[in-house]
Amino acid sequence: MSQPPSFKPTNKRRRPAAQGAENVGHGEQPRADRTQVFRPEDVPSSEPRPRRRTSPAAASTQQPPSYAPAGSGQQEPEQPPQRPSEPPHQQQPPAGPPASRRPRKKRRKWPIVLIIVLALVIGWPGFLIVHGNNKMEHMDALSGAADTPGTTYLIVGSDKREEGGIDDPTEGQRADTIMLMQVPESGDTSLVSIPRDAYVEIPEYGADKINAAYSLGGPELLVATVENLSGMTVDHYVEVSMSGVSSLVDAVSGVNLCLDYDVSDEKSNLEWTAGCHDADGQTALAFSRMRYSDPKGDLGRGERQRQVVSKVIQEAATPVTLINPVRQYKLVDAAATTLAMDSDSGITNLAGAALGLRGVMGDDGLMGAPPIESLNYRTPSGASAVLLDTETIDSFFEKMKNGQLTLDDFAQIG
Repeated sequence: MSQPPSFKPTNKRRRPAAQGAENVGHGEQPRADRTQVFRPEDVPSSEPRPRRRTSPAAASTQQPPSYAPAGSGQQEPEQPPQRPSEPPHQQQPPAGPPASRRPRKKRRKWPIVLIIVLALVIGWPGFLIVHGNNKMEHMDALSGAADTPGTTYLIVGSDKREEGGIDDPTEGQRADTIMLMQVPESGDTSLVSIPRDAYVEIPEYGADKINAAYSLGGPELLVATVENLSGMTVDHYVEVSMSGVSSLVDAVSGVNLCLDYDVSDEKSNLEWTAGCHDADGQTALAFSRMRYSDPKGDLGRGERQRQVVSKVIQEAATPVTLINPVRQYKLVDAAATTLAMDSDSGITNLAGAALGLRGVMGDDGLMGAPPIESLNYRTPSGASAVLLDTETIDSFFEKMKNGQLTLDDFAQIG
């Protein structure tokens, strides 16, 4: 049997030397029996060459070059060079069964304590406001005059003859305390204590003591009289009875008051030893009413009244009161029970007045009496009254309206 020519020793073809040949294919080492084929794509090019795609059917019938018989004369199929930046395509394994869904974590329920705290923080102030407005007495007091710059508060202490208040045979009621506070649009807040015996012009009634205006026409006439005197329109009217002073002091668990001389006053029932002492409601009431044993008379009483108001506000703003719902309720309830306001004002306006008083009643606060010409002026009827300084009183209230008052503008009486 004859052998094919290619297997005859005499027909043996010379193979090219492997020296200098480049590795072609899938990274295999060059073999001596593999023929090196020059391909144009082996030449480096600056432009990217699109990769050839082979259909799955063709790929299944195509054999890799390593399986071609040596010396068969067949040209090896061209293989695209592998780029370093593009790893060879690998067939993804078949997807397994879908993973089971993880059970949702149960949401933690808010602790009941936190819910209660949030309800108190949000709802408690609203409850106090509604409670205060519903319980507070409102009255017709404002005159309806044209508005003036800033916010003006008239704070009045009424000497009603009532249980827990003043117990004497005097009939009717008068304005025992008259304080005018101005919060200007710019400048400093100021507080003026108008002496109850100040001799002023009462609209439609003529000249008289200012506290007579309340007796003649109630809050409305008193407001009109103060507006006529000061040139400022009253925006909010606040009235407290003398028994209310006692209730407010007790609501903050007492206040510490100071007076530098001894007092034994029968009309006010104040018994006092020089110095500072803790005072309950009844003692604070007597402290603010006493004037016959005061060397400054009505001016001295105004100073002590401002001291009582200041200490009540200080105690109301302490952390003990602010974080104690029981004390908050007692304070709002006492204020709503003992205070009265004009029909257009409410508990929030009262809080604004308290903030203004707190700011003005500091060590450098602008507060005092208006300029006074005489503390013992004799009226045409022969009564003793306080005569305001007619030369400076108008400019004094003009400065007050514009927030331009200084401490030197107030009455300087020793």
